[in-house]
Amino acid sequence: MADSAQPLRIGFVPEHFSTPLYFAQKHFGLDAKLIPFPSGTGHMIIAIRSGEIDVGIGLTEAWIAGLGKEDVPGDGGYRIVGTYVETPLCWAISTGAKRPEIASVSSLKGTKIGISRIGSGSQVMGFVLADQQGWLTPGESPYADFVILQNFANLRNAVNDGSADFFMWEHFTSKRYYDSGEIRRVGEIYTPWSSWKIVAANSLLPGGNPDPRLQELFKKLDEGIDYFAEHKDEAVKYISTELDYSEADAREWLQTVRFAGKTESVDLKVIQRCVDILRKAGVLKEGKGFQPESMLAKGLGAQAP
Repeated sequence: MADSAQPLRIGFVPEHFSTPLYFAQKHFGLDAKLIPFPSGTGHMIIAIRSGEIDVGIGLTEAWIAGLGKEDVPGDGGYRIVGTYVETPLCWAISTGAKRPEIASVSSLKGTKIGISRIGSGSQVMGFVLADQQGWLTPGESPYADFVILQNFANLRNAVNDGSADFFMWEHFTSKRYYDSGEIRRVGEIYTPWSSWKIVAANSLLPGGNPDPRLQELFKKLDEGIDYFAEHKDEAVKYISTELDYSEADAREWLQTVRFAGKTESVDLKVIQRCVDILRKAGVLKEGKGFQPESMLAKGLGAQAP
């Protein structure tokens, strides 16, 4: 049972999407310990299962793959409790600056894909890309290897030294490295679902009675999102001075993103659609792991229309 007297430990990715969470703490007194995971959602899955964090804000496809795989441990460790970002994520497809043999997305079949971790969005989207490109053959991998590289810096280095041929990471996080000439853009792929979800450790959800700190988190996050929408200049200043983005890229990103109007809600149809596509892509198997309805927490504002 979680100690409801302690501040929540919230895992997050320290990128531009974290700005409303920062505002929730700075301006609205969110009582939580914010723990950055620059290596992404796959690392947060490990952390929430090992009891290092109570809540995670990360990529939809990684959370769902973590619960839907056939080797999911025990009770899965967490459930999806809320929605953070409504818009899809644009994954940029990148290779090394001097890799002329990689000329287009079609040249990536059978190459080495760099990923942050097994089960991460960077791996899951590799299968979605392969499905879209028609590279999937039952019993065969569309890639020569999945090279585990932990973080964005290692991924960039790997495509330049040849230990990986390409990788996928969020567009605006990648863009400054295209502008500097460190890596080269090959293409892009959008998630066919809303991109960020909020999960909570099962210890916060005993018997369908959610820990009261979760309700407080949703309230403060909603306030942080509203503040973000009304204070774009402050958001741009934070993103361009505290995070790894130019002011121009921060402003452009603001035109593309829409955060949840109410974070305490999960549309079951979004989860089902993601599961269907991940099964088609070979990430998940029919009848294995948790089913979509079981991925959602009981007793919260989950929607099942």
